[in-house]
Amino acid sequence: MSYFLLLVLGLSVIFIFNLFKRKNPKKTAPLPPGPKGLPFIGILHEFDAAHPHVYLRELAKGYGPLMSIKLGSRPAVVISSARVAKIALKNNDVVFSGRPPLVALRKYSYDGNDIAFSDYDQSWREMRKLSVIHLFSAKQVSSFLPIRREEVSRMIKGIMNKSESSEVINLSQAAFFLSNRIICRAGFGKELDEAGKRKFDEVFKETQVISVAFFFRDFFPSLSWIDNLTGTSSRLEKNLRDLDDFFQELIDDHLDPNRPESMRGDILDLLIKLKHEQAAAVPIEWENIKGILMNVFIAGTDTSAALIVWAMTALIKKPEVLKKAQEEVRNVVGSKGTVDEDDIQNLPYLKAIIKEALRLFPPAPLSLPRETIEKCTIDGTIDYKGHDFGFIPFGSGRRGCPGTNFGVATVELGLANLLYSFEWGLPHGMKEEDVDMEAAAGLASHRKNDLFLVAKSYI
Repeated sequence: MSYFLLLVLGLSVIFIFNLFKRKNPKKTAPLPPGPKGLPFIGILHEFDAAHPHVYLRELAKGYGPLMSIKLGSRPAVVISSARVAKIALKNNDVVFSGRPPLVALRKYSYDGNDIAFSDYDQSWREMRKLSVIHLFSAKQVSSFLPIRREEVSRMIKGIMNKSESSEVINLSQAAFFLSNRIICRAGFGKELDEAGKRKFDEVFKETQVISVAFFFRDFFPSLSWIDNLTGTSSRLEKNLRDLDDFFQELIDDHLDPNRPESMRGDILDLLIKLKHEQAAAVPIEWENIKGILMNVFIAGTDTSAALIVWAMTALIKKPEVLKKAQEEVRNVVGSKGTVDEDDIQNLPYLKAIIKEALRLFPPAPLSLPRETIEKCTIDGTIDYKGHDFGFIPFGSGRRGCPGTNFGVATVELGLANLLYSFEWGLPHGMKEEDVDMEAAAGLASHRKNDLFLVAKSYI
């Protein structure tokens, strides 16, 4: 029998599968308590696919910190305490380092050739090692500082121009463009033109939808043919073709010996060099490079933009907190006109706000699923083979996000300059209680509706 484990930490959820069959049920520890569900479908009839982390948190309140459920043919366990999460993700980190063969995740990983979605094996270990040492090291993240500084400045100038003409600011759009431009320049050394931006935005939004779509094959393998009838499989394949065409064009540009200087030293350029130099103990294939690019664009663009917007959403509903944060930034920065990354270390209140935003609005509340690779016992029940386990917004252990420092650097510099540069308010007629907090479905937790604010220049 296969097991499917979910951890709920605050609002974070981690999925873990166990595909090992019980050879001797009599010697197996008992399952934790949980809802019985219905035959065949389990609790899928009531599962809130739009807000699964909230649904599971509420369900766990009635069944305790270790709860069993069933999703179709998948038995599952939900962990909702930091103590038990530590047992699973620290004491048994290797055991819980696998990934399940879910349809969409397997496709987006180029059949297990990326870092985020691939199996835990020698190839994955080498790819992750390269990403930590070469792609997202402190030195490499620091080398992208000029890009972050220029793009934050561009965002501030754009908002300033709109504020001077009394336009309402779509902060969700501004944050997305900021994150997207930084990823594009750091990732492949160029900016997209207007047509390219529209195409990328269209493909990216479709990726968000398909990545969390329901596939019968995942929960009812015998009914996988329904995915073809509903068109879900064809939508996935089309989205993958569009993404692959985009990545292949970038690779072709970087293989051109006459490529511009801006394409030298970016993430894709480094990956191609590592491939040619045979820098890993296993061969680096083009599928590995495309898979890693997929991770960079999905995770990098999505999570940073979402966190900036959620932080500003929370602040605009608490004017006294917003004022205190602005006072801190302005006292440290003074009259020099912009916040530099050197200033960030002197802004403890800003850092606390970002941590609280991560706690309340984790960028990936439904974290990537895990699969156990051998049996182990968790808290005396059921067989299965970050440092603060009550707060792991970027995952933990071997499967923790290697690009955390890159994303946090964008959020800190972007949010600090937004707070420094403008006095923020709500559009005419709106009150704090009118600001909705509903999240959209997707791998990353964005606001369902864009955040519109009024900005008045401070500098």
